Amino acid sequence: MGDSPENTDTPPWETDEQEEAQKPSAAELEAAGQNSMFGDSDPAPEPSEEPAVLAAIPTVDNQPYRVLARKYRPQTFSELIGQDAMVRTLGNAIERDRLAHAFLMTGVRGVGKTSTARLIAKALNCVGPDGQGGPTIDPCGQCEPCTAIAEGRHIDVIEMDAASHTGVDDVREIIEQVRYAAVSARYKIYIIDEVHMLTRNAFNALLKTLEEPPSHVKFLFATTEVEKLPVTVLSRTQRFDLRRIPVELLQSHFAMICEQEGVTAENEALHIIAAAAEGSVRDGLSILDQAIAHADMDTGGQVTGAKVRDMLGLADKGAQRRLLGHLLEGDAKALLKAIEEQYALGVEPLALMRALMELTHKITLAQVSGGEPDVPTAEEREALGKFAKRLTPAQLHRLWQLLLKGYDEVRQAPDPLVSAQMALLRVMHAADMPDPGKLSKKLEELAEKGFSPDVSKAGSGGESVASATASASARIDWGDLVQQVDDAGQLRIAQIMRDWIRVIELVPNKLVYSIRDGLGEDPGAELRDCLFRVTGDRWQVERGEGDAAHTLREQDEATKLAKEQEIREHPMVKATFEAFPDAELLSDQRKVAQTGGSKWSR
Repeated sequence: MGDSPENTDTPPWETDEQEEAQKPSAAELEAAGQNSMFGDSDPAPEPSEEPAVLAAIPTVDNQPYRVLARKYRPQTFSELIGQDAMVRTLGNAIERDRLAHAFLMTGVRGVGKTSTARLIAKALNCVGPDGQGGPTIDPCGQCEPCTAIAEGRHIDVIEMDAASHTGVDDVREIIEQVRYAAVSARYKIYIIDEVHMLTRNAFNALLKTLEEPPSHVKFLFATTEVEKLPVTVLSRTQRFDLRRIPVELLQSHFAMICEQEGVTAENEALHIIAAAAEGSVRDGLSILDQAIAHADMDTGGQVTGAKVRDMLGLADKGAQRRLLGHLLEGDAKALLKAIEEQYALGVEPLALMRALMELTHKITLAQVSGGEPDVPTAEEREALGKFAKRLTPAQLHRLWQLLLKGYDEVRQAPDPLVSAQMALLRVMHAADMPDPGKLSKKLEELAEKGFSPDVSKAGSGGESVASATASASARIDWGDLVQQVDDAGQLRIAQIMRDWIRVIELVPNKLVYSIRDGLGEDPGAELRDCLFRVTGDRWQVERGEGDAAHTLREQDEATKLAKEQEIREHPMVKATFEAFPDAELLSDQRKVAQTGGSKWSR
């Protein structure tokens, strides 16, 4: 009854049923396609006559490992640490419906700029679990917009990397798309990361749209180099400066993550990781990830401070303190041996110099605050406290300057180890040098009072020599003191001292004087203040009675008269005056000028 001669013995409906039974399934077709493209996999075992035993096959998680920095990326503003001011500002703006059309997040790497931009996108587009919610600072994380944005697949949240899309053509695509309304979300949001990489023409093309975008469009910019952005862009955005995360906050955050990961870590290890992160959460999580992998399996995978220091190439804290002790004690052999030991353990010379600088900084802060040093262990607090009591502030500041200079030299040197050794030896020998401030003051005192030899070890006749030296040092030359006042810029007081003051007694820090006739007021108070400003010492200045030396001007005039009289007594001058009775004796060129000039040269 069939149309085909092969089917003459069977009815057509039975033939259709057999063909359907023999047709391969979709899984078999897919397997056949895979085999044709990539070759056969392991051949299927031949059917066995023995009954099959079904064994429980454990399920294997095929999800690849995600690094901690991605796994613990904040999904809500409450998980964003260290940026409370920005979260409070955004919360108030959402609550009061005062949302800006463009936001700029700036800060160092790893503090949450891009994460904040995605959280803002969630907050603006969240509709709540029931689908009836509005913008909120606490997005639910359950609705379709929240989940799609978290997975990076939302059609209305466009994230662009400006480092690879720098030109005008890329910005032109944005300009053409902003006029279209959002497909499914409340706002169409453009997240531009590393926005400072855009070219100048690209910025100029974006300005008009950035200033007056459609009401359904929001721009979120993120950058680490805000100074490269044009002022015209900065003025069109609401800027948030994300701060570095403090070490204490990072340490507690890492401790929480270790607890969730089932990893035990020492507080010292977490403190070292937080300090090495330099305020960046992402850097710290990357180091923590490495430290967990570096931990020994025989200790249960515990992250210890020693292992972290070894991993980062940092010096042991105890070795750092011993090295600083050798440096302050002046033990050159022990110092060089300690440097070589640390270098053999893998500590870089530059890291060693930086560790000594950090110790000096902590000791200085402990000394200034008067409290305990900010270090994690009691042993280290006790050791740094002893250093703080032992060293003076001037010594600590000088030690810091010498270490800072050595750090720069080690960084630029062709052989960092040799440079570190020489720099630390220089620091050690500099401890024997006098303080520059005290040395300068001592030189000034010697210049004012004159040099007096040391007679403390004099033998026979030492007392007489000492008394003679003391009396010599006690004498002060009035002319030198007046000249010192004149050099200090106190010209009027110097003139009074030169023209009107007659000295009765002059010893260090004491002046007894009388005044030449003709001066109206007593200048005693002015003299006292001037001498204090010039010499730095307080003087006893008083007017007295008794024999007084002539003023400096009187002495100068008397000297000139004596010289003139001596010249007049010369036989040649006497003969000249006898031959020319109207002749005049001119003492200097100034008097020649006062007479109307001269027609000859002297």
